[in-house]
Amino acid sequence: MEKQLSILIIDDDSKLRDLLSQYLDGYGYVVNTLPSGDKCVETVKKVHPSIIILDIMMPGKDGLEVLRDLRPHSNVPVIMLTAKGEDTDRIVGLELGADDYMSKPFNPRELLARIKAVLRRAQDSERNGNAKNSSTINVAGLTLNIPHQRLEIEGDTLELSSTEFKLLHALMENAGDPLTRDDLMTSVWGKDFNAFDRSIDVHISKLRALLKPYQNHESRIKTVWGTGYLFVGEK
Repeated sequence: MEKQLSILIIDDDSKLRDLLSQYLDGYGYVVNTLPSGDKCVETVKKVHPSIIILDIMMPGKDGLEVLRDLRPHSNVPVIMLTAKGEDTDRIVGLELGADDYMSKPFNPRELLARIKAVLRRAQDSERNGNAKNSSTINVAGLTLNIPHQRLEIEGDTLELSSTEFKLLHALMENAGDPLTRDDLMTSVWGKDFNAFDRSIDVHISKLRALLKPYQNHESRIKTVWGTGYLFVGEK
């Protein structure tokens, strides 16, 4: 029997939790909820959700802090709920490893479509990784560990969010060839996703920050003006 997909909703709005729980349950998802992020890591380890819906604006520990606490323990896909027009929260959420976002208020049908798209991309990435003869990509002394979504560099192992992994995967697979932003957005989010227009730039900045401490690799990702980005192979 195929494993039933599960969703963890973290939001302090009890009415919204109940509404989404009933709606998503009707589509066959197992739904767990939390009124705050205090027990997020503990709950993720216990119920192993397929995806998390995480509100940013919560009293006490906000969603960004919750995501920051979660990422060292899990790469589970996360869709963040933001106040309409709060671009700063969206950017910070993407930097911390969120996979998608939605502005409140929203139509539950759109959230369902986003959930399906994020889960489909995660499943496709896993299948593609399992289908490859090699479990790593090696370019100029950097090793991308595909099954574990990690970057190995000068003896260090860097954990990557699923979005960062897919972006770096596309860049390293095409080392030496410039990729447009549209190419990268399709590789990371798929053609059916209308990405936030600064999403790619935000994640490129995050990847550059990860490489910056390594002198031989800090300038691996080059901006190709008018086109997009290029991963530099051997120098």
